[in-house]
Amino acid sequence: MLYAFRVERLLLTGGAGNVARLLRPLLATKPGRTVRLLDVKQPNDVLPSEEVMIGSVTDPGFVAQAVDGVDAIVHLGGQSRESQVRDVIESNMYGTHVLFEAARSHRVGRVVVASSNHAAGFHTRAGEPLAAEVAGRPDTLYGWSKVAMEACGRLYADRFGMDVICLRIGLWSPAPPGLRGLAMWLSPADGGRLVEACLSAPSPGFRIVWGISRNTRRWWSLAEGEAIGYFPQDDAEEHADKLIAEHGEPDFVNDPVLNRVGGQWCDVPLGGAD
Repeated sequence: MLYAFRVERLLLTGGAGNVARLLRPLLATKPGRTVRLLDVKQPNDVLPSEEVMIGSVTDPGFVAQAVDGVDAIVHLGGQSRESQVRDVIESNMYGTHVLFEAARSHRVGRVVVASSNHAAGFHTRAGEPLAAEVAGRPDTLYGWSKVAMEACGRLYADRFGMDVICLRIGLWSPAPPGLRGLAMWLSPADGGRLVEACLSAPSPGFRIVWGISRNTRRWWSLAEGEAIGYFPQDDAEEHADKLIAEHGEPDFVNDPVLNRVGGQWCDVPLGGAD
């Protein structure tokens, strides 16, 4: 019989970031759990069950200290938007390798990686729900770095037997930000459910999962998440009337902003997205 994985001490990289601010209160509610926050800046509103370490994921010595004694890692840290190539390589690719190598050497057996929809940005809507494991088709340098992060996770899963779950996150925000969000929103509560499913799933091995809620207009598959125990409960349709009144009726069939995974990011200059 397989038993749920138990996480008493968790490392959360990017602990001062916007997504972390949505996730931290949910992670910290588990009785007996300590969440260690790693970031280059001080997080706000640190909870009694949280620890703080200030430093960069690109510093191997610092990261080795940060992973010491943790049961699992949720990796949100790095360059979070399109940027110059050296930025995305250093922060996302190299920083992720540093983290995985520290996890391996300290026998941390599970890492949840914040990938992105931009790792698959040029895939388009079709008749069937888009599988989470579709081949990488990045829309930006940032998206390219996310494909590389997924590949690093695959390497450490295959070579060292680590459990690695990569989340191709849609739009993780308090409310859907625009019409794209009607399909790809991830509510804060569902984000918490998704990460907890990743942390507790028995022996998942390597997985790629879409990070979205149970949106009525979704066109990405939920099957991969359900396979590890993620059953989202929220629906962007609750916000549809307001969004349509502001932006007009969406056309998910013909509008390239809506029928490509990466939307408008497929058209931004490389190294210079807004």
